Formats: sequence, C-alpha cells, structure tokens
Amino acid sequence: MSAQTTTIEIAAEPAVSLRNEPVQARSTARLTALLDAAASIVDEVGIERLTTAMVAERAGASIGTVYRYFPDRIVLLQALGSRNFERVMARITEAINDPAHADWRAALSNSFATVIDTYRTEPGFRGLRVGDQLDLRPLPNGRTFKSLVAERIVEALSARFGVENSAATRFTLEASLEMSDALVARAFLMNPQGDEEFISVSTSYVRGFIVENIGW
Repeated sequence: MSAQTTTIEIAAEPAVSLRNEPVQARSTARLTALLDAAASIVDEVGIERLTTAMVAERAGASIGTVYRYFPDRIVLLQALGSRNFERVMARITEAINDPAHADWRAALSNSFATVIDTYRTEPGFRGLRVGDQLDLRPLPNGRTFKSLVAERIVEALSARFGVENSAATRFTLEASLEMSDALVARAFLMNPQGDEEFISVSTSYVRGFIVENIGW
C-alpha cells in the first residue's frame, strides 16, 4: 500500500449534550473553567470522589453555576469524557496525517504513541479517558467510544494509505484499543508518567495482534 496525499479529518462525536449549550464567549469560558476544574480534581482524587461542590470551589463558581450546565456529577464527568474524546481524536488525526510517516504502519504506531502521551499531558485523561467506564449500559447508538475511535482510525488509514476499511479491520483496531487501554491504564495507575514495563508490554502485544490479523 503506497502513501497518498489525502488528508482526512476525523470527526469526533460528543458523549453528552449539555443542559445549556454556551452561545456566548463568557459562557464558553465558564464551561471551560468548570471542565478544567473537574479534570484537575480527577487527577488528584479520581472520578469516584469527585463532587459538583468540589468543582464549583476549584473553578471559583457557585454550585448553581455548575448545575446550570450539569444536572449531576455523572453528566459532568460525561462532558469531560466527551472533551477528552474530541482532543485525543484531534491528536490522532494529526498523527495519521503527519507527512513524516510514509506508510500506514508508522502512522498507526504513532497514533498509539499519541494516545499514551495524552495520558501524560491531558489533565483528567489518566483517570477518565473517553468516559466508557462511567456507565456500562449500552449507549444510545449501541457503540462504545473506543469503537468510534477505531472506526475513525481505520477511515483515516484507508483514506491516506488504502488500508482495507472492513468490519474485520475495524474489529482488529477496536480490540487493539481495548487491550492497550487496559494495560496503559494500569501503567498510569500509580505513575503519572507511566510504568514503562506495562507500556512496553502493551506496545508489543498490540503490535503482535495487529500483525496476526492485518499484517505489519
């Protein structure tokens, strides 16, 4: 498969609709401040101990302001997960479109490395990721967010490098993301920079799985 010049934009699908969508710059800034506060708290105490009162205090806002956008803590965490999803998808898009990568293998490898780096650099990502673990019930569209990430990656690789966009390829990428997520989450459980042994095992096993099912 030879590289093409096509650049694809990977659309991110938000995880939750906010109670009041911000329509002015002030509202957008307030919402950003609330999500930033929630992210920093997640890094410090985890998603289980986060409360709306803690977010209000950290953001310098009233509890009423928090409830204006988020009816409860779960919706707040879902919104943060949605933002994480959008940001990591933007980074994956950039990684796949990077002209420095001459083939799909290099682009895909860099995509996984980008996700690992997001654990280190994106506040709140280490404890929440894209929010799949918040609610195990089926989503309205019957999809997990990691399945959406896998679909977008395959679409991007197909557009740029001609990788087969099939159900089998999408499943391979989704399964790879699930395996990687479990091991990388463990790597960052007690180490904000990540335990390199777990990261190395994740990289090795995921690559082996992709080799077995797609080739490398």
